[in-house]
Amino acid sequence: MIGIIMGSDSDLPIMQEAIDILESFDIPIEVDIVSAHRTPEKLVEYSKNAHLRGIKVIIAGAGGAAHLPGMVASMSPLPVIGVPVKSRNSIDGWDSVLSILQMPGGVPVATVALDGAKNAGILAAQIIGTSDKCVLDKIITYKEGLKLKVEKAAKRIQNS
Repeated sequence: MIGIIMGSDSDLPIMQEAIDILESFDIPIEVDIVSAHRTPEKLVEYSKNAHLRGIKVIIAGAGGAAHLPGMVASMSPLPVIGVPVKSRNSIDGWDSVLSILQMPGGVPVATVALDGAKNAGILAAQIIGTSDKCVLDKIITYKEGLKLKVEKAAKRIQNS
């Protein structure tokens, strides 16, 4: 199972892309709002206990100061993928990107592009795929589909 958390419900339109891609791979997910600043007790409980509930990877999306992914990574033994979200109070998203990207040694957070929740979902699926052949096969099929899509577009351009 993959945990998908975000700091606010305003992050859901971005994080929905992770939800959608993981559902397309038939990977069970758990989705919740966990604010580093407004629900710190919930953040601690979630971070320390997610692995006990069967979560294998955590995707954490946050905007602005974006402390959620790093704080989760500081307390959880699980891999954490951070999604910087360009929020309405953001400085062009750079505050979120740098807050997630610039983690101190010993507290890694895999960071995807600004608003890159789809890639976070794919990366989480690839992590799961290292120990689940069914998921790995779905990733291989997905990537083959990407290749075919590009080849089809190239032929369309060449024939026009």
